Amino acid sequence: MSIWANVVIAVVVVVILWVISGYNKLVRLRNKVEEAFSTMDVYLKKRYDLIPNLVETIKGYTKHERTTLENVVAARNMAVSAKGMDERIAGEQKVQAMMGPLYAISEAYPELKADVHYGELMSQLKGIEGEITNARKYYNAITLNFNNAIEVFPRNILAGLFHFSRKPLYEIPDTAQRENVKVQF
Repeated sequence: MSIWANVVIAVVVVVILWVISGYNKLVRLRNKVEEAFSTMDVYLKKRYDLIPNLVETIKGYTKHERTTLENVVAARNMAVSAKGMDERIAGEQKVQAMMGPLYAISEAYPELKADVHYGELMSQLKGIEGEITNARKYYNAITLNFNNAIEVFPRNILAGLFHFSRKPLYEIPDTAQRENVKVQF
């Protein structure tokens, strides 16, 4: 065998090893994104399960807040029935937007805030909200790593060949949710 044949074989072996290594890295990153989303989804499910109990507790104290409560339940139902990552994130964003008006109801009804069952539900919800926040941070960090990996050269060539595509970040699209809360005395 000539030296050129050995060089060609060595180059082919290096390219094959690079493809295998790159593909495996992309698969591991994609699996981490899915795992991060599943972790966030578990906490979201816990919150979705708490919302009907919270709404029922609030209904006992508030008769004229019906529209707010119906909107919260509708947003929850949409998020629970969502199919796929994109729909689930969109549904979760609607639930998140509806939580503010739900919390505001308790401010208008001091006797509701004094209710032991309501206090326990709010405490559980507060703990779950913290877990959701941490899960979102983790999901976004892993998703950023994955998206970067499939977009940088030369791995973007592999990503295109093997049909890896960007994953959505969890973002707050509603600018009203980004504004500071106004506190007035």
